[in-house]
Order: sequence, then C-alpha cells, then structure tokens
Amino acid sequence: MSYLIDSHTHLHDREFFSEKQAAEMLENAKKLNVLQMICIGTNHEDSLNTKKFAAAHENVFWTYGTHPESAENYKIAPEKDDKLVAIGEVGLDYHYEGFDKSAQWKLLEEMIDLAISLELPVSFHVRDALEDFFGIVKNFPKLKPSVLHSFSDSPENLEKALSLGFYVGINGMTTFANLKCYREIGPEILERAVLETDAPFLTPVPKRGKINEPGNVKYVADWLSEKLGVSLEEVSEKTTKNVQQIFHLPNPRNGTCE
Repeated sequence: MSYLIDSHTHLHDREFFSEKQAAEMLENAKKLNVLQMICIGTNHEDSLNTKKFAAAHENVFWTYGTHPESAENYKIAPEKDDKLVAIGEVGLDYHYEGFDKSAQWKLLEEMIDLAISLELPVSFHVRDALEDFFGIVKNFPKLKPSVLHSFSDSPENLEKALSLGFYVGINGMTTFANLKCYREIGPEILERAVLETDAPFLTPVPKRGKINEPGNVKYVADWLSEKLGVSLEEVSEKTTKNVQQIFHLPNPRNGTCE
C-alpha cells in the first residue's frame, strides 16, 4: 500500500497549533497513512521555526520563503541543511487592495534566484496574478520543476501551467468549492498533481468546521479518487512519487531517495 504526503502545511506555526496539538496531529497523520509532510515558511522568522520543527520530528521537512503579502518588508538569510527541500512559499498575490506590485515582483525574482543558486524547487503562492507570474518565470530557465500551491484558477491557466512543466497543489478547497479548473480533469492530472492541506486552512469535506491538519490530506485523496474514477492506491502512488521527485524526499520506509 502506498502512503500519502502532505506537501504544504503550517503545522509548525504556534499561532494556530499548540505543541500538544501538533504532536497529536502527527500521530493522527500516521494513522491515516500520511507518513511525510513539508512545513512551509512564510517569512524569515517563520521559516526558521519550520526548520526547528522539522529537526525535532522524523519525516518532517521545511522550506524557506516569504509570502508576497510581506514583500514590502523582508529579509533573506536561509540556513541550508539536509531537511530544507524548497524555497517558498513565494509568489504574487493581487487579491486584496493595497498590494505593492513592484515590491512583490522584486521579492519573487530574488527568491527564484535563491532557489536556483541552492538548486532547489519552489513552492509558489499565486493568486489573481498568473499572467504576470508566467511572464516573470519565463526569465528563469534554470528554475527546477516546481509547484503552484493551491491551484484554483481557470481551466486555461491550468493547461498552461501544466504545459510549462509546473505541478499543481490540490487541497481541501476542491472538495467544497467546485472549482471550475478541475471539473473536466481526467486521470492524466495525476502526472502533475501533488496533495496538500495548507493546514490550518481549507479543511476538506468531511471535516469542514474543524481546524485542518496534515492527516486530512487523505480526504483530498479520496475526493480525487472518486472524481477521476481511479483507485485510492493509484492516487497515493502517483502523487507521492511526484512529491518525492520534486523535493527529493527519502522513502520513509527504507530511507532512500526516489
């Protein structure tokens, strides 16, 4: 039986999870066959907290990044170690009024440069800004295959993202929002999909109304299995393989990298 990976969680963040809650959720994840997870940094300090959390827990990995909402005030000073698997989350976010487009572009370009220098993939956060995003990333041909976290844009932009070699992060939003971009998908999406929770946010059906946690990625997998008419085993096998290949995670059952 294949296992699942939560490729995008904020379980390390004490604003949302106490240490006791986090420990309990790690155990819950194991019971649901979610054997690995990646904790995502949203600014310099938060990223270093992801590093500490990953160091304290087997099969937890971390990223270094600054969310575009912090683009006007940021610091870039990563501390590379064996469990640092990506740069992120970084990107563009034009959803709320008052954003500074030039500051977001500058931060994104610096973070992509950092990823290339460290030979790491990127976890991208892009909301209401894909046209500008695609225009920027085309200038970085050395960027490694990376993930568009929580992809929820149009079917046309989904097709474009896949054609450009990006992977898409599918999470609990798909189980309750009836996203247009996924209405007509077929099993081929599994070649470019990774599963995520974005915990504590976007709790999937049937756990709506509760704080999200890494184990709930199992319910995202259930939704995808039903949507595509394929087995849960196939969803698990393919999405897990994708995460391992992008982020170079070791197999938790034998310690070897895929």
